[in-house]
Amino acid sequence: MVKKALISGITGQDGSYLAEHLLGLGYEVHGMVRRVALEDPERRVGRISHLLDKIVLHPASLESYASIFHVISQHDFDECYHLAAQSFVAESFADGFSTMATNINGTHYMLTALRELRPRCRFYFAGSSEMFGRVKEVPQRETTPFYPRSPYGISKVAGFHLTTNYREAYGMFCLSGILFNHEGPRRGFEFVTRKITSTVARIKFGMASELRLGNLEARRDWGHAADFVRAMHLMLQQEEPEDFVIATGETHSVREFCELAFAEAGLDYREYVRIDEKFYRPAEVDLLVGDASRARKKLNWQPTYTFQALVREMVQADLKAAEQRLEAKP
Repeated sequence: MVKKALISGITGQDGSYLAEHLLGLGYEVHGMVRRVALEDPERRVGRISHLLDKIVLHPASLESYASIFHVISQHDFDECYHLAAQSFVAESFADGFSTMATNINGTHYMLTALRELRPRCRFYFAGSSEMFGRVKEVPQRETTPFYPRSPYGISKVAGFHLTTNYREAYGMFCLSGILFNHEGPRRGFEFVTRKITSTVARIKFGMASELRLGNLEARRDWGHAADFVRAMHLMLQQEEPEDFVIATGETHSVREFCELAFAEAGLDYREYVRIDEKFYRPAEVDLLVGDASRARKKLNWQPTYTFQALVREMVQADLKAAEQRLEAKP
């Protein structure tokens, strides 16, 4: 029997990679998208444009319980991957209210609708390393206490506990993946990694002259989104629901990322990178590096991309895109 999966946030980086992965495994894939995405697909669903004839899209909003309830009432889903969220940390400081409302209520709506309609559907919640914030131990593992340092991190902690509560109170197969930073060519331009690689391409082709960044010494555990979505699926295939940390176990600085990215285009980052204090966070997190040993052992998961290969792929994709834009100009 063909399994049916519902992905909220299917138009995002993770959603697009996950949809590809599930289709490759023979799933029937459904996605929740805002109605405006269906009305303006060229601008809104670019990451999944090559999949539109293979998936089913449903209009819904995380702010509307009725719309989520309607989607889930239409199909007997086997698995639900809740990836949709306001996920840009800087924006969560600028507008904490909408971040809280969207991320916490949206998760609660998803869980409630599943409990009412599809209690046997397996539920994945997209947790985040930002939940650890001011870390209590290095590296961070499943038992590390949370100390979030942003409205985004706080909203994810709330979603994590909501998911745990539905598992324990109602016996549902609900779990959270605590994913450390994961990137790729489909990453949003507002995130520092894509900001770096896209600006490298613009500088290379004479469309920009500098790159303004905040804290170059901030360190993160960066992996590839294509690797991480495999872990999401593996979590929902276990006999019992358990939360897992997914990470590479390596840490690199923003400066290292810049050095590699500019070098990939034959440039020296020191000639173009400028420090701008407006890009510093009001409250910076400490050293985020994950211990994914449980996932490696229980899920038989491990990353396939190295840090260097990740940066290379992102830069090459942005160089190609920039070149195509130039060629398309009259």
